[in-house]
Amino acid sequence: MSRWMRLGLPVAAVVLALVFSGVVATLVLLFTGDDVVGFWRVLFTWPSERDLVDIINMTAILYLSGAAAAIGFRMNLFNIGVEGQYRLAGLFAGAFAAQGLLPGKLNVAAAILVAMAVGALWAGIAGVLRVWRGVSEVISTIMLNAIAGSLIGFLLVKWGESTGNARNTKMMPEDSWTGFFRLFPDVSDGAYHLSLLAPLVGIAFFILVYYTRFGFDLRAAGASESAAVSSGVSVKKMIVVSMLLSGAVAGLIGVPMMFSEAHQYGSAFQTGLGFTGIAVALLGRNHPMGIAFGALIFAFLGQQANLLNILAGVSPDIVNMTQGIIVLSVVIAFEVIRRLATRIEQRQVATQLDAERQGDTALKGASA
Repeated sequence: MSRWMRLGLPVAAVVLALVFSGVVATLVLLFTGDDVVGFWRVLFTWPSERDLVDIINMTAILYLSGAAAAIGFRMNLFNIGVEGQYRLAGLFAGAFAAQGLLPGKLNVAAAILVAMAVGALWAGIAGVLRVWRGVSEVISTIMLNAIAGSLIGFLLVKWGESTGNARNTKMMPEDSWTGFFRLFPDVSDGAYHLSLLAPLVGIAFFILVYYTRFGFDLRAAGASESAAVSSGVSVKKMIVVSMLLSGAVAGLIGVPMMFSEAHQYGSAFQTGLGFTGIAVALLGRNHPMGIAFGALIFAFLGQQANLLNILAGVSPDIVNMTQGIIVLSVVIAFEVIRRLATRIEQRQVATQLDAERQGDTALKGASA
């Protein structure tokens, strides 16, 4: 199979999935009697400067979430616990930063390390259970999500501060606020400074997976554990390390928003990003560039959904449904493409073998 065909087939799968999800969304709108034209007009209206800023910020956050899930997927591990890992990491990072133990941005850097450590340790529990007790990481991470939620509530009640009806950690010192990049003069804020963590993680992820021995072992073990063991790879070690790395990246998800906007952990801390990251990773096929595309699509759709009810009288839930259809369609489309590619390669191999046999027959006839 040619290089261009290998590149074109995945792109065709994504385009096919997007078109299919759009058709399904349109049929649902027609069935419910909603404004189809208004829906598509609002969805594809160029966002305002304020909305563009929000899309950029959410893209960075969803990229971190997608990358965290993708690291596990690469090892054929389903880290469903990204939600609990980043929420618990955010709590400890916010509580640490609020103490102001270090001056200025050193406090921020230390808090980021705390977030990564907490996320890694919480995910590592599932890795250890998988290796030493054979517990499915799907079950353990789901249960750890529930435990993390209860633990966060308990710790906030025990040591948090009351702000109205909410419980929060103490406010961070002002010299630990990271602020924004001003993208537009008419918008008071902009892109989070710590959104830069997303491209840094993406570059590190790409180098790790495709240009290191660990990345090769990761891909090999994810493709076939038995083959990896035969080549000398310690699958148990890879499972634990993969979960630790996945959790460490998950710990970064809430950091940009918390240090740039909220300046404390509490009611303003956004939840649900871990589950969305799983969908982003699936849409991006666990590739660093694909995850960036998936994060942008989900951030754009999420932002535009806020305008649907106002401008078109359409429930924003239709966008959530469309996002789910996109992910499901991509999974199905890639499986179809994979089977098509396998058939094409089999035909090419068969054609080449036939040509070689005919050549051998011709040589034998000439020699005779």
